[in-house]
Amino acid sequence: MVDKELRSSFGPLKILSFLLSRTWGINLINFSLNFFKGKNIKGLSCEERFIPSKNGGPDIRIRIFKPLNINGKLPAMLYCHGGGYVAMNPEFSLGVIKKFIETRPCVIIAPDYRKALRTPFPAGFNDCFDTLLWAKENADTLGIHSSNFIVAGHSAGGGLTTAITWKARDTQVVNIAFQMPIYPMIDDRQITDSAKDIHVPVWNTKTNSLAWNSYLKEVKGEDIPKYAAAARNTDYKNFPPTITFVGEFEPFRDENIEYVEALKKEGIPVEFKFYKGCFHGFDILVAGSSIAKDALGFTYQSYAKYYDTYIS
Repeated sequence: MVDKELRSSFGPLKILSFLLSRTWGINLINFSLNFFKGKNIKGLSCEERFIPSKNGGPDIRIRIFKPLNINGKLPAMLYCHGGGYVAMNPEFSLGVIKKFIETRPCVIIAPDYRKALRTPFPAGFNDCFDTLLWAKENADTLGIHSSNFIVAGHSAGGGLTTAITWKARDTQVVNIAFQMPIYPMIDDRQITDSAKDIHVPVWNTKTNSLAWNSYLKEVKGEDIPKYAAAARNTDYKNFPPTITFVGEFEPFRDENIEYVEALKKEGIPVEFKFYKGCFHGFDILVAGSSIAKDALGFTYQSYAKYYDTYIS
């Protein structure tokens, strides 16, 4: 049964689910969010830039967020926003970004990566990885350490996080201190029980299928290229420490638990929590509920712990 406090939000969240299950609805969401582009966070240094693609794509719009009155270089975080690979932008996640910086000082670089309805994989993934490489190459100008990075994201942003970490491990072009793929979207096959039979608001079997078909519409079946869906990885050696959680009524529940177990099997440090009665995005969309406050506390406390352990 869905948590009692979360059930009270079903009305408006059903509308969101309705929109996310239709291409015209996704386009409407993205059009509406265009009005928030360039929005800043009070109390932080906020910047918008356009950086070159390394893969022949258009320039990538990024947001850079820093604490004010910085003395010396800071750790850097690449933050990839959620939205099922098809929707949203960095400004949708300003509250999350602000809390990370307040919890432990860092510079957060957030790419507005290309979305899958218009440009499927690997466009969005390339934009995010290119942003990470750009940050490393411009570390002195940004005032960040280039020796290691934090990579984080929610939902599809979590899926991008796991894929970026995977490629960074393989190529060794950048070191990841730790990753935070929060309830990541990582298995295109949709073969687990949770992926096949979740019908609660926000993100469910129907919205998940539409999003994956959009993200991978130019590749099908077993020809899925590397880094497109991190659950297809079978080698987790030398992955970085990981922070994540997932809810019970969540299409990604089973694939996330399997991912965590695979990391643990390789001896990778993992902070993980399972939330009964919770649907996708509950921590952000119903942030005032008791269980969301617990999940947010877990996220930022774990972030502080790993920051102090693997960065400081």
